[in-house]
Amino acid sequence: MSEKQTILVIEDERSISNFICRALAANDYKAIPAYRGKEGMSLFFSHSPDLVLLDLGLPDTDGLDILAQLRGLPREVPIIIISARDRESEKVKALDMGADDYVVKPFGVSELLARIRSALRRSDRLKLSQGIQRDVYQIKDLTVDLARHQVLLGEEEIHFTQNEFKIIELLAIHAGKVLTYDFILEHVWGPYSGSGSNQILRVNMANIRRKLKENPSDPKYIHTELGIGYRMLDD
Repeated sequence: MSEKQTILVIEDERSISNFICRALAANDYKAIPAYRGKEGMSLFFSHSPDLVLLDLGLPDTDGLDILAQLRGLPREVPIIIISARDRESEKVKALDMGADDYVVKPFGVSELLARIRSALRRSDRLKLSQGIQRDVYQIKDLTVDLARHQVLLGEEEIHFTQNEFKIIELLAIHAGKVLTYDFILEHVWGPYSGSGSNQILRVNMANIRRKLKENPSDPKYIHTELGIGYRMLDD
């Protein structure tokens, strides 16, 4: 029998914390609740969780400070923000600081569990690939081959410009994670591209979707997080 994956829930509202912990337990996770930021950090070191659910509005500290502390540690653990703060600027800031995902309250159990599964899968992939250069990424029937600089849709090869391929490569490597506009711009066009260049990214993304024959309103591969960035969907 495999050991249950442990999830640390740092949430001060006990009704929400209890709701989340019950849902996690019902889906075969081990849930550890913390109602304060300092308590959460203590439990993180004592229990070594596989994933952290982090509220931003904690009574003793801002959740972003906890995020910064966790991301300053050598052990990389998936962190999903659960917050009532729904402003785009708040989401972008948390994601740019290293959060893996951002779920706005109120949320459904199915959505939360899907985000958790995605983050844990991505974490497992990273652990398996440590010290190994991975060349091929498979997202449903989309294959991104980095070594051959090739993208296949089924058995059909799709041709992209250099920058279009860089965008697909970046999204595939981080499949399941929201990548902000600034993150993509910096990695594709360099650190001096500036956040005002979102239009060039949108044009490139429109071309990518056209070549992948993807309907933006019903995405199969790339989901738009409005005002924030893009996410390559995973299986």
